Amino acid sequence: MIAKLLADKRFYHVLTRIDSDLAAAAQQAGCARCPGVLHCAYYPRKPRGAPAGLSVEDKRRASFCCAACRKRATPPSVRFLGRRVYLGIVVVLATAMQQGPAPWRASQLREVLGVSLQTLARWRVWWKEVFVESAFWKAAKAAFSPPVDVTGSPRSLLERFGDVTGSPRSLLERFGGDEFEQLVALLGFVSPLSTPSGYIPDQRP
Repeated sequence: MIAKLLADKRFYHVLTRIDSDLAAAAQQAGCARCPGVLHCAYYPRKPRGAPAGLSVEDKRRASFCCAACRKRATPPSVRFLGRRVYLGIVVVLATAMQQGPAPWRASQLREVLGVSLQTLARWRVWWKEVFVESAFWKAAKAAFSPPVDVTGSPRSLLERFGDVTGSPRSLLERFGGDEFEQLVALLGFVSPLSTPSGYIPDQRP
């Protein structure tokens, strides 16, 4: 099922549309430094983990520049998690599939996702040590009741977004709460980490 999802171009089109909405909202909000107008430009990315044949639109990211003060601004994204070369969906799924009652072996994940063992190990460290200590999570965790077991992130977060009674209501209303949209909801939740102000760098072993 995971391989089928990652190979489905329609899923990436959905993520691209969400990113377009996030970019439009950021542009409408204007410059954070002055009343200037934000001009938009698109920059190509070469994301790993994406199926072959994605459109140019699915592989580019919006960026803004203020016409007055020239300050640059990057809107949140559900596709690109910070500066990582792998798509956010791969970072989430690869780590989550190593957790739970029937964890995938690293060799299986490498075969399905094409991710090296060293990269998988680095992502596990990032979720367990870096993410949980970030300013983003320390502020966002208050929205969850009961609290999320962060030792099992991202799987515990992914499961929570499938539980209408335990997830932040505003996010569920925006992204949906059924099984297919569970992953999209989590990607939307962590999208602030994809901006320069919220980006959490890797901790390499």
